[in-house]
Amino acid sequence: MRHPSVTAALLASAVIGGLGLTPGAAHAQAGTPAARAAWIKSCHDKKDDTDYPCGHWKLVMRDGRQVVVRDAAGSKVGAKDETAAFAISADGRVLAYQRARDHRLVVQPVTGGPAKLLPKSAGAVNLSVMLSPKGDRVMIDYGNEPVSRPIKVITVATGQTTTLPLGDSMLGFSGDGDEVLTSRDLSDNTTRLAAYRLGGGSIKRTPPQVVYGAEALALAPDGRTVAAFIAGNADRKKPPRVRTYDLESGELSAGADLPLTPDTEAETAWWGPDGRIRATVRRGDDGEAAVVRVLTVDPQSGKATQTDAYTISNTKFEHVEAGK
Repeated sequence: MRHPSVTAALLASAVIGGLGLTPGAAHAQAGTPAARAAWIKSCHDKKDDTDYPCGHWKLVMRDGRQVVVRDAAGSKVGAKDETAAFAISADGRVLAYQRARDHRLVVQPVTGGPAKLLPKSAGAVNLSVMLSPKGDRVMIDYGNEPVSRPIKVITVATGQTTTLPLGDSMLGFSGDGDEVLTSRDLSDNTTRLAAYRLGGGSIKRTPPQVVYGAEALALAPDGRTVAAFIAGNADRKKPPRVRTYDLESGELSAGADLPLTPDTEAETAWWGPDGRIRATVRRGDDGEAAVVRVLTVDPQSGKATQTDAYTISNTKFEHVEAGK
């Protein structure tokens, strides 16, 4: 709910600032402290002819403000041109990031309260993270350099940890946060998907290439149904499509075209606990203005309803997860 009160806006800013998050100058209106997206500026090194993240991470808030996350690292350890881990929960209320001074992982509410420091991840150059829809769990993929390490899923409040099989790569949480979806490259040049229930048990299957080659995948609250957002084809003037795949039965739906131009990319997708699929789509390359839209999608008909839209200019545009 939005409030016109200037006092409310200042109070919200004070809470965020007390956690190392500094409010930007844009739109000093009040609103629920929830983030639409995060971005970090891109700079160019003329000597090496490479782009690299520079400055601070910024949050695009639902009330229109931009908030600077000064405590978050911009680059990975020993890799100036690679962006440090940063994630937002689907409801926009929780952040996970690598702390600038030591690259320790932190989970922090946008609304205030103590930050949770996660176990050390020394040597994890390629570390990346994802948050469950409510931000109560964090999935950590350590990459495979300098050594291979298995994915871990940590319940933030208790520290309870689930370790997944070595060699899996993370794709995301289910709509209710009770399962996680991973992929594994097999020796026959195919990819296997797996849905792990954090309370125990899993479903594994090698899907058709159209599924594992999709731009974005989302696991339903049932822990078995995967929505696949398939890229459009500009040359053939074909729009992006959405299809569903049942990991248990192997059934693949016929799918439906989305009401989007062929060059529109599905940046992220998530399946809400209400059974509806959300997706962020954007146009614009790195260094150009990124026009982002949040859609609610019916996977059977392809009907898509726009629920939000915003533009981020002249950035290296990174993680996008919009609040519902």
